[in-house]
Amino acid sequence: MTPPRRQLGLGIAAAIVVANMIGTGIFTSTGFQAASLHDPATMLFTWFVGGVLALCGAACYAELGSMMPRAGGEYVYLREAYHPAVGFMSGWVSLTAGFSAPIAAAALAFSKYSGKVIPALDGKWEGKLVAAGLIVAISSLHAFDTKLGGRVQTAFTIGKASLIAVFILAGLLVGDGDWSNLGTVGDGLAQLKTWDGLEAFATSMMWVSLAYSGWNAAAYIAGEIEHPQRTLPRALLLGTGLVMVLYLLLNVVFLYSTPPGQMAGVEEVGDLAARNLFGESFGRVLSTLVALALVSSVSAMLMAGPRVYAAMAADRALPRILATYNERGVPQVAVVTQTVLAIAFVFIGDLDKLVQFVGFTLSIFAALTVSAVFVFRLRKRTSPYRTWGYPVTPAVFIALSLWFVYLRVKGAPKESAIVGVMLVVGAVIYALTSKGMQHTKIEEDE
Repeated sequence: MTPPRRQLGLGIAAAIVVANMIGTGIFTSTGFQAASLHDPATMLFTWFVGGVLALCGAACYAELGSMMPRAGGEYVYLREAYHPAVGFMSGWVSLTAGFSAPIAAAALAFSKYSGKVIPALDGKWEGKLVAAGLIVAISSLHAFDTKLGGRVQTAFTIGKASLIAVFILAGLLVGDGDWSNLGTVGDGLAQLKTWDGLEAFATSMMWVSLAYSGWNAAAYIAGEIEHPQRTLPRALLLGTGLVMVLYLLLNVVFLYSTPPGQMAGVEEVGDLAARNLFGESFGRVLSTLVALALVSSVSAMLMAGPRVYAAMAADRALPRILATYNERGVPQVAVVTQTVLAIAFVFIGDLDKLVQFVGFTLSIFAALTVSAVFVFRLRKRTSPYRTWGYPVTPAVFIALSLWFVYLRVKGAPKESAIVGVMLVVGAVIYALTSKGMQHTKIEEDE
């Protein structure tokens, strides 16, 4: 078995974080928030809180990743902190909800925006074929060469972030908006003092958290990052911090363009903002921008996901062949497996249901992983990077994540039941395969 090579630097690692985070969520979530919160300041506060929460999670993952600089992310951390069964379950979730479903969701969203630019592609089956074609094309790139795939990923991400920055500047400097749209509505932030206001806030935070998801992406490729004890924490925090700034500014532009009452419940809020700021013709330009952002997201997940399966296969938790790397540092069989699963989700799934399925499941294992920081501190395990604000940082992340999970179960019992069935299936598979599992030694140096 050819081992992975450390050949990815800070720029590529941070780009993977940014690309995983910036997807369709930022261009749709604000409309759903406006329907429940109404007040601009409260809406912006949710994006600030979501960013702080993501930074808290990134700081905790930075400590875990610099302590155990291997590919695999949660699979490795939970296996070492609790039990191989817990690690396997997180890897099983990654195989389904963690990567395959989000890749399919991002590809379907890409086809939806492509249909706005090219009407001939605006159909149910046409859209699914476009989504599947995108996945195959990007997978072919990442199955060829890790370094080349990383460079292309970086170029996509720089282009995406730059276009968003241009949209922000153009909207605020020359766009036809109105600053009075950001005025207080109703009780403003005071609504959070009531139970109904807190419930509306929590519901909005679920959408915001989903838009911020991906802040942990660099942890999945830690085994291929150069000098991971230094590079991984910087990539996680730099990428997450940059996205937080872009999200806050982008939402200011959305609110500057359109009063909350007019955007309430609008799914394509980015398109609405572009039309209000620059006229009807610019809506097509924004659709192209969003499509570019989604290509980058699909690429980043197709790069990160197979590294989890390769790490599991190295421990014989999955078929050994998935841990085979080619001479260019690519786990090709794992990439192909990820591609097949993602395409299957494209043809059997629905975009809205996929998004709900993903958000709920990831919150559970992210909270469990962050709790591993407490476990390793109690065991006196040292790490080159120490989580800032400990123990408040991980405690806040865990508490808020569990609150969101509770509200998701309460509000969507069917989707919650599907997750339960998926976990039971994973447990059965573990019981049947665990006898052959073995631990791969955790690297202690760079």
